[in-house]
Amino acid sequence: MLNWESLQSACLSCTRCPLSQTRHHVVFGVGPQDAEVLFVGEGPGENEDLQGEPFVGPAGKLLDDMLEMIDLDRSRVYIANIVKCRPPHNRDPLNEEQAACRHWLDAQRDLIRPKLIVCLGRIAAMAVIKPDFRITREHGQWFDRYGRRIMATYHPSALLRDVSKRPEAFSDLRIL
Repeated sequence: MLNWESLQSACLSCTRCPLSQTRHHVVFGVGPQDAEVLFVGEGPGENEDLQGEPFVGPAGKLLDDMLEMIDLDRSRVYIANIVKCRPPHNRDPLNEEQAACRHWLDAQRDLIRPKLIVCLGRIAAMAVIKPDFRITREHGQWFDRYGRRIMATYHPSALLRDVSKRPEAFSDLRIL
């Protein structure tokens, strides 16, 4: 297994899929390397690609607000994505792109050793929890995977588009 510096260095130079050809930055992840909670999104958007950090746009601001409501902040959690490079036009990452990138997230998870993992959105939940995950039916439910407790909630971008789902998402996070 790689140490943290080797992992990050290898990830930053990755060219395993076509997303590497159009990226500005690899969005490796942020947070303490011993965080008890790992948040996993699907992939970087435009703001994230430009700044090299996950969840820095409007969805990131909402995520920060959500964390604050449960007495957490970015200094206490690790935030990463399934894919580390932005899919064109913020489309969902393709299965091939997820497969090419998945080992980076798995290595991060193994090094961080979080107690809890929270998937942000359907794509992350399908990749981490189970392929047929249904976000509207299964959000807020705990699953046991990788020797850890894992749940999913709505992606902050979805909550920006559909504010009616916000109470459910906040209930999910209060479980933490």
